[in-house]
Amino acid sequence: MADTAHAKTAAHVHHPDGHDHGTYRSYVIGFILSVVLTAIPFGVVMAGGLESRLLTAGIVIGAAAIQILVHMVYFLHMNGRSDEGWTMMALIFTVVVVVIILAGSLWVMHNMNANMMPQMNHDGMPQLSGFGT
Repeated sequence: MADTAHAKTAAHVHHPDGHDHGTYRSYVIGFILSVVLTAIPFGVVMAGGLESRLLTAGIVIGAAAIQILVHMVYFLHMNGRSDEGWTMMALIFTVVVVVIILAGSLWVMHNMNANMMPQMNHDGMPQLSGFGT
């Protein structure tokens, strides 16, 4: 009897297979948070951005990072207890790989831009002398 009462009042339901499954309430909370975290950067960008491009980019990236966490917690049901911690280890490995890929890509693009041939402008088109350029 107590087990049934606990299952009804718990924020999530435990199933015999050991995995946590969300409730209707948790899915609604996740959906609302996702909509808000999508609307904020969309509104900022559609309004023309802020005075500082860096601050605008920071808001967009910050909202995206928070939205990733919302999706992992509310829809993928990831926590430190799932699958004896293997889910968290997979998450940490994925984050490390993504950071390495992004940092490497930015480094390569920066070096390509810095080492561009002098006769090329930054649009990728050659500058023709004598034609008003």
